[in-house]
Amino acid sequence: MDRANREEMSSLAGAHVLGEELQRDQPGDQGAGLAAGFDVFFETEHERLFGALYLMTGNRAEAEDLMQLAFLKVWEKWSYVQGLENPTGYLYRTAMNAYRSGRRRALVAARRMAGFAPRPDPLDQVDERHEVDRVLGALTPRERMAIVLCELLEYPQEEAAEVMHIAASTLRVLLARAKERARRELGAVGE
Repeated sequence: MDRANREEMSSLAGAHVLGEELQRDQPGDQGAGLAAGFDVFFETEHERLFGALYLMTGNRAEAEDLMQLAFLKVWEKWSYVQGLENPTGYLYRTAMNAYRSGRRRALVAARRMAGFAPRPDPLDQVDERHEVDRVLGALTPRERMAIVLCELLEYPQEEAAEVMHIAASTLRVLLARAKERARRELGAVGE
């Protein structure tokens, strides 16, 4: 990794900088020692972790995001993690868990989308289209235009009346008649 990449990676450690500043501003606190220990840990491990994550993801941005997330989680529990026999193992396990969790979420989302988009049955589509044509065919041309504009195309009644060059009250009458006639047509089929 060249110098520019190392400097960039060091700047990506922003997740711990704020915490470090907060810890160091408290005199007499052990936080400064914790932050210094974390800084050393970060400097030692960030390039190797980034490389491993990049090999896993094949994507620089995703690897950087996972690295930052892993270091943030380790920083949040640093007082515990630094006492572990293998803090590096904890870091890598955290990063891999985040990677697997993201993949699982993506897979679940893909399965949901595939499950919610069933393929329509072509015969049902033909039947529905025939039914709509039959009901619309039973309406007068003005009733048909009113119901198509307001119900199918969802025009506001004032705009639909303007398109038809009629008063809004006339449109409401046409809609009421069209809906009543459509109900009768649909009821006649069900009988």
